[in-house]
Amino acid sequence: MDEEATPVVKRIFDLTVAGKGPNQIARILEQDQVLTTKALYAQRKGKPLPDQPYHWGEQSVVSILERIEYTGCVCNFKTYSKSYKLKKRIPNRQEDMFILPGTQEAIIPQAQWERVQELRKNRRRLTKRERQGFFSGLLVCSDCGSKLHFCTCKSFKGTQDRYVCAKYKSGRGTCSAHYIREEVLRDVVLERIQAVNEFIREDAEGFQEEWLCRRREDQEKSIREDKKRLEKAKKRLTDLDVLIARCYEDSVLGDLSMERYKKLSQDYEAEQDRLRLEIDVTEEWVEQQEERTDGLDRFMALTRKYVDVPELTPTIVNEYIKKIVVYPPSKVNGKRRQTVRIVFNFLDEVEIPAFQQSVTLERTSGRKKTA
Repeated sequence: MDEEATPVVKRIFDLTVAGKGPNQIARILEQDQVLTTKALYAQRKGKPLPDQPYHWGEQSVVSILERIEYTGCVCNFKTYSKSYKLKKRIPNRQEDMFILPGTQEAIIPQAQWERVQELRKNRRRLTKRERQGFFSGLLVCSDCGSKLHFCTCKSFKGTQDRYVCAKYKSGRGTCSAHYIREEVLRDVVLERIQAVNEFIREDAEGFQEEWLCRRREDQEKSIREDKKRLEKAKKRLTDLDVLIARCYEDSVLGDLSMERYKKLSQDYEAEQDRLRLEIDVTEEWVEQQEERTDGLDRFMALTRKYVDVPELTPTIVNEYIKKIVVYPPSKVNGKRRQTVRIVFNFLDEVEIPAFQQSVTLERTSGRKKTA
């Protein structure tokens, strides 16, 4: 493990979990005068340093964040070429790469690497005031499924910052505003995280045992059934290859007309396409089911890491929260009521009150409270 480069890599991943984007991270590293990879290489080789040895580029940060090797694995077939005649290499999909885990010491935990990839899918843009929403990328509209955008301006105080559905478009879009203030969300999310931590700490072993017992029977039965379907689908896929070959032979020998051969082969190939899709989806689902226990361990580690959460930080929010579903407001007896559902990382399906209870917000005469 590279003693000089390792802390920089860890810092880049930690800054991402803390809500910083690649461009912001590049600025921070440059401000702290951290040598770029090119400058560090030149220094080790005794060569002259580049003109700007601390000038980090956004793409350099992105390439570090995308390297799965930092989790301790080997990754091959990252790119491919359409033809041996072409020099251009095309990035491969991750499922088409060959990844062999546990071949070296990990710099970044697998859970943190996966969380960073999820956060990077939800890109967060700075506003003109160089501000970024605390929950940007995490809020989802309950009606249309779009993200909620962070809204602020120079005349706003911090208490006026808010989130609005991306498809609202000042009333000209296809969805309603689903307006909610950031200040309110901070209070609600902090309360939920504190409640979950307290619930688990009261009896951590009992919670684990109850969760595993509740899940194990249903989970194992579901996995067994899915694996049976997988075996059946794969066998049928192989049988279809044989049938297509036989049809071709019959058509060549004259035992089967060309029209009939084309019809049968088209039907068989269509069934093969359907089976391949079914196999891919089922295999992914089985893998997710088998990883549920790992998710429990990761969440338990979070509750031990953050024994006390007096206030929220971007890091805590990104480690705990997977998404927050915001429902449209309604008025009941003159009070504005709005429900939000908080989905936690790793344990989004846990059926206990501290996780499943949606939070309803009320506001009367300009004052807010949680119910």
